[in-house]
Amino acid sequence: MAKEKQSAEKEYTVEEKLSTLYQLQTMVTEIDKIKTLRGELPLEVQDLEDEIAGLETRLSNYQTDVKEYDQSVIAQKNKIADSTALIEKYKTQLDNVRNNREFDNLTKEIEFQGLEIEFAEKKIREFGELANQKQDEIAQLAENLEGRRGDLVQKQNELEEIISETKQEEEKLREKAKKLEAMVEPRLLTAFKRIRKGARNGLAVVYIQRDACGGCFNKIPPQKQMDIKLRKKIIVCEYCGRIMIDPELAGVE
Repeated sequence: MAKEKQSAEKEYTVEEKLSTLYQLQTMVTEIDKIKTLRGELPLEVQDLEDEIAGLETRLSNYQTDVKEYDQSVIAQKNKIADSTALIEKYKTQLDNVRNNREFDNLTKEIEFQGLEIEFAEKKIREFGELANQKQDEIAQLAENLEGRRGDLVQKQNELEEIISETKQEEEKLREKAKKLEAMVEPRLLTAFKRIRKGARNGLAVVYIQRDACGGCFNKIPPQKQMDIKLRKKIIVCEYCGRIMIDPELAGVE
C-alpha cells in the first residue's frame, strides 16, 4: 500500500519543476493578455454605475426638496387664510367697540395680521423661487443622468462583446493552468504566486536574455548562469526575486 502511494506521488526533478513553472507562467501570461484586451472597461463600467447611483440619489434629494418647498407654500397660504379671517373678524368687532382702548387694540391686531400676510407672501415668493431653481437643476441633472445611462449601456455592450469573444479561450487557459498548478508542490506554487503578485508585468519565471535577468535586466554573473543552465536547483534573481531559467528550457534559441 505504501509503495502504491509512493508511486502515485511522483517525485519531479528540478528541471521538471522549472519546466512546469514556465508553462504555468505562459498560461497565466496569456490570461493577463486577455484581461489587458478588456482594458479599463470593467473599471469604467463600475465607475459609471457608481456615478449613476450618485446622480440618482441627488435627483431624489432634489425632488424631495421641491416637495418640501411646495408644502411650505401651502403652509404659508394657510397662514394667509387664517390672518385674512382674523382681519375680517377684527373689522367686524370695530363696529362694536366701547372705547378707544378697544379700538386701538383691534387696529393693532389688524395691522399685525396684515404684516403676517405680507411676510407669508414674501415666504411664498422665496419658496417659489427656490422650487423653480431646484426644478431647473432637476432638469439638468435628469439630462446628465440620461446621458450617463446611455454611456453605461454602451460600455456594458462593449465589455460583454469582448468577454463573449474571449471567454472560451480564457476558460481553456484557466483549465490548463489549474492542471499545471496541481503538478507544482504547494510551497513552490505559493512562492510563484507571491513573486507574480509583486512583479509589475506579472512575470514570476523568466529566462536569461543577453546575460541578464529577463525580468529586471540586471546582469547575471557567469557562474550563476552556469548553475541556472545545469538545472540542479531553483535560482532566483538577487535583484528582483524572479525565478530564472535558461533560454533552452524556455524553448528559446
